[in-house]
Amino acid sequence: MLKLSIYRDSSMAKPTSNSLKKSSGTSGGLPKLVPTTAESAHKTATFNKLYRSVMIKHFGDINQAGKRMELMFAKPEVKTPSGLKASAVSTRAFKGSSFKAILPKLYTSPFEIIFCPDTKQSMYCQILFGLIQRNEVIMIGSIFASTVVRSIKFLENNWKELCSNIKTGQISEWITDSGYRNAASLILKPNPELVDLIEDVCSCKSWEGIIRKLWPKTKYIGTVCTGAMLQYTAELEFYCGGLPLVSGFYACSEGAIGINLEPLCKPSDVSYTFLPNMVYYEFLSIKEDCDTDSQNQVQLNAMSHHEDTGPVDLVNVKLGQCYEVLVTSSMGLYRYKVRDIIKVTGFHNNTPQFQFVGRQNVALGVDMERTSEADILKAVAEAKALLDPLGLILTEYTSYGDTSSTPGHYVIFWEIKPKEGNNNNNNGKELDPKVMEECCSKMEDSLHFTYRMYRKENMIAALEIRVVKQGTFESLLDYFVSKGASLSQYKTPICIKSKEALNILDSRVIAKFFSPRTPTQDN
Repeated sequence: MLKLSIYRDSSMAKPTSNSLKKSSGTSGGLPKLVPTTAESAHKTATFNKLYRSVMIKHFGDINQAGKRMELMFAKPEVKTPSGLKASAVSTRAFKGSSFKAILPKLYTSPFEIIFCPDTKQSMYCQILFGLIQRNEVIMIGSIFASTVVRSIKFLENNWKELCSNIKTGQISEWITDSGYRNAASLILKPNPELVDLIEDVCSCKSWEGIIRKLWPKTKYIGTVCTGAMLQYTAELEFYCGGLPLVSGFYACSEGAIGINLEPLCKPSDVSYTFLPNMVYYEFLSIKEDCDTDSQNQVQLNAMSHHEDTGPVDLVNVKLGQCYEVLVTSSMGLYRYKVRDIIKVTGFHNNTPQFQFVGRQNVALGVDMERTSEADILKAVAEAKALLDPLGLILTEYTSYGDTSSTPGHYVIFWEIKPKEGNNNNNNGKELDPKVMEECCSKMEDSLHFTYRMYRKENMIAALEIRVVKQGTFESLLDYFVSKGASLSQYKTPICIKSKEALNILDSRVIAKFFSPRTPTQDN
């Protein structure tokens, strides 16, 4: 029987303001609606204090040192059929009275810019305000690494227009939101010296270290770089010029779950420490233990539970074992499956620490095999290293299982760009077919035993990489945002399930490559 101390005060378990939290829905399904209570709000405040204390220990009190350039995008509230209000978790945080009070002092973006429904106008103005206040910026970030990378790409495409606005002291005519224009009028003044500096930096052939050059007082990049966000770390490291990439915490719509007590460690080495007072944790053991490869990346060969064991408590988890997380909370959730798979990596005192492995319901399969999110992440990491000699970088990817023919095969969509310069040519540098075919083979060699066995027996056809035009994943983002996803919470799906999203990708393919051989059996 569960001992739920979280229900000691029944008044704290009542919903607040008749509202619901809404997940992004991009991890693998429709958005989830989670009730909010007075106690959940109190726990969030407690978590924020704990997180701030960890950051002060490593970086000092940045609240006294300058401003944060955090990219924040709020979605409008929606109403359920019963009349309850529902909004993204990030939107709820941005609308809080305490956040509004500290926003002008601690952040570069004014309130009006965060809440405009036009994400392009919002991104433009947030970067504009960040450039104007460049000497005050001591931290840059967003919830996910993908948003930070996307902002640099946006700057890459629009820096000349931004300079024009700063030079004249007038914002572009296509910025039509009245709140934006009013906010800009208070801060945007002609500044030709700043324009000269930005032009000198942005017109360089290479954008390596661009973040540090434009915002020289920045201490770190604060954004989630673990799990599916690992794919963005190479590009982000290229842009940030040696600044630490800090994955500070692990949270989901169901609650704040873990905190990173060593924020200066590499993204691939991050372990989060469970917060026992946030929710009541239980864990379902995964049948196959997690393996860790030479690059310390976690992989799963199977995603099924032990049939002969029930949930285990937080104090009974075992080092090295993988689990699916269950939560019981004051928000009305009882043994709720978060669908996240974690691996226990150690202990802080007696509190377990963990790495995020992947999503339980995100997997590729074209026959009887199942390939997990972690398997895909590992295979892509192995293959993309072959692009380095070509001066190319993999910026984003996703996948799907093509069963339109027999046997079916895996399709991996890659968006690639040159490392050097800000070339916006859709094709970038010429792709070497032999190298790209070797990327396909490298991915197959890196996948699990069952996949490789099925390939040898011709039960699965050769893996295919489809290279798409630059900007394709921007269009994919626009699609999901148009369907209600919050840009602040958006994560590029590792596996595509939407036919509409697949059509967006297929319509922008510029090259296709297949693995020329069956994968090796030893791995």
